[in-house]
Amino acid sequence: MFDINKALTDPELLTHDPESNLYELEPWSREIAQDQAHLEGLGELSKMQWRVLYWLRGHFRRNGRAESAHQLMRAIEPVFAKEGGRRFLYRLFPQGPLSQGCRLAGIPPPPQAGDAPCSWFG
Repeated sequence: MFDINKALTDPELLTHDPESNLYELEPWSREIAQDQAHLEGLGELSKMQWRVLYWLRGHFRRNGRAESAHQLMRAIEPVFAKEGGRRFLYRLFPQGPLSQGCRLAGIPPPPQAGDAPCSWFG
C-alpha cells in the first residue's frame, strides 16, 4: 500500500506510484519486469512480450507519456498487425496491453489506460 508519509519524509524512497508503475525509466530492469510478471501470473515472459515491452519503452523515450490510451493503442497496434493487432496484444497481456504492458515496461500508463481484462477469449 502507498505510504504518503514515507514519500514526504524521504522522496528518494519513492520509485513507484500507487498503482505500482515506476516513475522513471532508469530503475527498470529485465529482472524487475520478470518478477512483476510472475506476481501478475504471467510466468516467464516470451520473446514477443519482451518485444512489446521494449517497444513501449522506446515509444515513451522518444515521445514521452502518450496523451491518451487511444493514442498509444493507435501507435502500437499497426506494429503488431501482422501477428493479430489488438487481439494479439491482449493475448500477451490479459490485464490490458497498455496498463499491464506499461507497468511491466516500467513506464507510466497513459490516461484512461485502465483497460479491463479482455473477455474475447473466454
